[in-house]
Amino acid sequence: MIRIFEAKHQHNSASIMNNSMNTTMSTNGNSPIYDSGDNAWMLTATTLVLLMTPALAFFYGGMVDRKNVLNQLFLSFICMGIVIVQWVLFGFSFAFGPPVSEGFGSFDWAVLRFGEIQNSYYSPTYPLLTFCMYQATFAVITPALISGAIVGRMKMIPYMIFVLIWSTVCYDPMAHWVWGSNGWLKTLGALDFAGGTVVHIFSGVSGLVASTILGKRHDYDPRSTTAHNLPFTILGTCLLWVGWNGFNAGSANAA
Repeated sequence: MIRIFEAKHQHNSASIMNNSMNTTMSTNGNSPIYDSGDNAWMLTATTLVLLMTPALAFFYGGMVDRKNVLNQLFLSFICMGIVIVQWVLFGFSFAFGPPVSEGFGSFDWAVLRFGEIQNSYYSPTYPLLTFCMYQATFAVITPALISGAIVGRMKMIPYMIFVLIWSTVCYDPMAHWVWGSNGWLKTLGALDFAGGTVVHIFSGVSGLVASTILGKRHDYDPRSTTAHNLPFTILGTCLLWVGWNGFNAGSANAA
């Protein structure tokens, strides 16, 4: 009798869970019903990842020479302005829009004209706009990571142009290759749950290439390489640790 009761209880529990999932995925007219917990967590994760760019500015800023600290802070913060505008206009569509091939998205979602829709692949339980915001924070911090390799080597206007072009030509296609629904690296079995390839390896290689092309700093003095402000670096490190909770856990796309 006990076994029969347990079997019936498990069957009823499974039925309730399935019905709940079906209810979540159902639509009421043209308005999809979302999971408020998933949406709330993804918005929280978006805030945490966005925090990582100012944290990176402090992390890098504490390790450069005193004369370069303001330049380093600006190199990180300017990405929050340039990349988000680019992402809204066409970057998100180029990376995650309805694909034209395994290598590229499209411009069908340019200027976020998809509105409040539900996407079964990218955001099955919350609005696609939330997913767009979350991915925007990844797009922002990636060129900011490069800034540590070129601080003191590049003027501001060329750097701003570089960020815009690099985000469009390099980051957006790479994001599609690895994270897109039909990206060619993804179809080969590549798994990147928290930016190890798209963000970290890609920005590291780009920083190495950029610093090699630009060459040595003209006023570089190896005897004065003392970190400007180690408390800045520790503060940035702690804020980055906090941000990782959204960077990694948010990549699960659910609460």
